Parts: sequence; C-alpha cells; structure tokens
Amino acid sequence: MISAKAEHCEPAAPTDEETPTAPVVDLMAALEASVAKAKEARGETGGPPATVHEMPKPKKKTAAAKKTPAKKTTAKKAATKTTRRRAS
Repeated sequence: MISAKAEHCEPAAPTDEETPTAPVVDLMAALEASVAKAKEARGETGGPPATVHEMPKPKKKTAAAKKTPAKKTTAKKAATKTTRRRAS
C-alpha cells in the first residue's frame, strides 16, 4: 500500500480474508483476581469492613496577648496648603 501511494497509483483493494484476532481480556476480572490473590498472600481474609467516623475537633489554643504594632510617625508638612478662591 505504501509503495503504491509513493508511485501515485491506486492501492490494491483489501482482501476479505479474516485475520486472526487476539482473545478479549476482561480487565476488571483480571484486576479483581489479582487483588484477591494479593490479599490471600498477605493473610488478609474477608474480615469486617472498616468503619468511618468523625474526626475529633482540635482543641482551641488560647490566643497569646497580641502586641499592638508600633505607630508610625508622619513627617511634618513644611507648609500648609491654602485654598484659592475663584473669581466670580
């Protein structure tokens, strides 16, 4: 097919011969079997399921005495601004 396209010719029509296909594998079944085999190897059996419960709330810490930030002094203005009056 590639050589026919390289020569700018029409590729030959595919034949209707059946090509052998690979067997279809059920991945979920394979995964479940692998997990069951691993559990047996570790000695785990189908024991009681795990329980879910609320986590205890953390105890509140007492707030340490907050220090007030140091006040920043502003530079004194050299001269005060005067407002001009508009002429009417």
